[in-house]
Amino acid sequence: MNINLTLFAQAVSFAILIWFTVKFVWPPLLKAIETRQKTIADGLAAGERGKQELEAATQRSTAAVEEAKLKASSIIAQAEKRATDIIEEAKNNAKAEGDRILAGAKAEIDQEVNRAKEGLRAQVSALAVAGAEKILRKEIDAKVHADMLNTIANEL
Repeated sequence: MNINLTLFAQAVSFAILIWFTVKFVWPPLLKAIETRQKTIADGLAAGERGKQELEAATQRSTAAVEEAKLKASSIIAQAEKRATDIIEEAKNNAKAEGDRILAGAKAEIDQEVNRAKEGLRAQVSALAVAGAEKILRKEIDAKVHADMLNTIANEL
C-alpha cells in the first residue's frame, strides 16, 4: 500500500471523527459544562447573598440586643424610682399618722389637764367654802354666792 493513500485515508477518517464529535458529541458536553458553570455561579451568588444576609441579621440582632438593654435599664430605673417614691410616700404617711397621733395625744393631755384643773378648782372652791365656813362659823350658801365662788375659782 501506498503511504500517501493511507495517510490521506487516515486524515479523512480523522476529519469525519472531528466533524461527528463537533456535531453530535460536543454540544451535549458544552451544554453540561454550561449548566454546571451556571449551577456553580448560582451557588456562589447564593453563598454571597447568604453571607450578606448573615451580616445584616447579625447587625439587626446586635441592634435588638442594644435596644433591649436600653429598655431593660429604663425599666429598672423606673422601678427604682417607683420604689423610692413608694418609700417616700410611706415615710410621709407614717409621719402624718405620727403627727396625727401626737396631736390627738396632746389634745387628750390638754383635756386631762383641763379636767384636772376643773377638779382642782372645784376642790379649792369647796375647801375655800369649808374654810370660810369654819372661819365664820356659819354656813355659807354655795348657791347664793355662786357668782363670787366662780370668780374665785376662775382666778385660781
